[in-house]
Order: sequence, then C-alpha cells, then structure tokens
Amino acid sequence: MSVEHYENFPVASVLMPKRLRRPVAAIYHFARAADDIADEGDLPDAERLAQLDAFRAELDRIAAGITPTTPLFQNLAVEIGMHALPMAPHYDLLDAFSQDVVKKRYDSFDELLDYCRRSANPVGNLLLHLYGEATPVNLAYSDAICTSLQLINFWQDVAKDWAIGRVYLPQDEMARFGVSEQQIAEQTCDERWRQLMNFQVDRARSLMLQGAPLGSILTGRIGLEMRMIIAGGLRILDKIDAVDYDVFRRRPVLKPYDWVIMLAKSAPYSH
Repeated sequence: MSVEHYENFPVASVLMPKRLRRPVAAIYHFARAADDIADEGDLPDAERLAQLDAFRAELDRIAAGITPTTPLFQNLAVEIGMHALPMAPHYDLLDAFSQDVVKKRYDSFDELLDYCRRSANPVGNLLLHLYGEATPVNLAYSDAICTSLQLINFWQDVAKDWAIGRVYLPQDEMARFGVSEQQIAEQTCDERWRQLMNFQVDRARSLMLQGAPLGSILTGRIGLEMRMIIAGGLRILDKIDAVDYDVFRRRPVLKPYDWVIMLAKSAPYSH
C-alpha cells in the first residue's frame, strides 16, 4: 500500500492496537518523507535521488547496528529493533520512490506489478511482522491486497499523475484498447477509455478478493482493520464504476457515509 493509501485507508486508526501505533507511525513517517522527496516541490531529479540515497545510507546504518544521524531514522531504528522488523521492505520502498523519479511509463502490467511489489507490498509485509502473523500464506494474501490498493490509487489519480508527467496505465494495454496519451491530456472519456478502465478495475477487484481471506485469518481489532481496508478498496472500485470511469471529472473518494457501509460489509470473510 503506497503512502497515498494512508489517506484513504488509515492503518493507524482507532482500530489499531495501541501497542502498534508507535511502530506504525515510525514506518509511516519514513515512507511519507521519502515519498515527498520523490514527488513534492521543484527539485531537479538529481537532487531528489541524492536525498533518497541519503535515506538509504541511514538504513545502512540501522542494518549495521550504527545509530542513524537523524531523528526520523533514530525513531525508526528503535522500532525496527524492538519488533525485529526486516530491513528489506524498507529498502524496497526507497527503491520504488527512486524509480518514481526517473521512470514515468510502464510498458506492460508485469512491469507495473514489479513496481507495486516494491511500492505497496512492503507496507503489508511490515504490518504482518508487527502483528506476528507473517506466514507465507498471509504474506501472499497481503501482497494481493496491497497491489490492489496501489492499482486502485493509480486509477483514482490518472489526471493527478498526468499532471506530474506520469502514466501508470500499461502502454501495451492502452494500445490494445485504442487509448492514446492525448486522450488523457484532453480528459476524453469515450467508449475506448471506458473499456480500458473497466478492464483495470475488474483486475484490481479480482486481486483484492484474492487477498480478502486475510481479513478473517487475522483476529480481533487487526482483523477488523484489515476487513475495513479491503472494504474501502472495493468501495472505491464501485465508485469508479458508478461514475462510468470518468475519473477525470469525478475522482472517487471515501465519504463519511462510505465508512458506515464499509463497516456493515466488514463481517469476517469465509476461507
């Protein structure tokens, strides 16, 4: 789940057990700061990459058992040590943010999946380690959920990403459906666009449902939290369908009444 998803599906909500709020906050602040380096302001790409390399050097210090130089990473180091969190997901997130600086197009869905593996899946991996539930089966379910959440965010934000020069729709699939980048620039929502987006939404929904059993494998408040995240992702997809895929003019977002609906749909899944 990319950092953007903390706004749609806040993992540090009141449902999160109190003992986990500090480590989740440390992970969030690390990811948020790195994401801002990749996306915000007018820095040249070389400077963005240099700042992300400085973050990588801080992770290297943590991995080597050396005290980091900044409070952000000092806090992260405490939580990594206290909860025996793996280092690889942290490095994967930095790799994804660095990739965002230099890579603006994706030739195929496989390329996009590789990006999601590093931009989204590490957050679910770290949460499962915090929960003490990082089994191979659970990690596979989590990867499906997190990849779906990342894709949902892309399909919400086609116009926003275009404004910063990025297109996450796979180039080969755009060509297959006869959709050009000019259509994105002009925000043309014709039948070809609807067919392309219907295809993307259906695939994201399928991935989310593939991971949904995790919501009932996890118990108590973290299980409910996970089911709410799943319900939220599915709700956004329903909203994209409802606006007939015109995400340019009616970007789907969760409103207060949606949380009521999501809670109603958050009974444990069978598995």
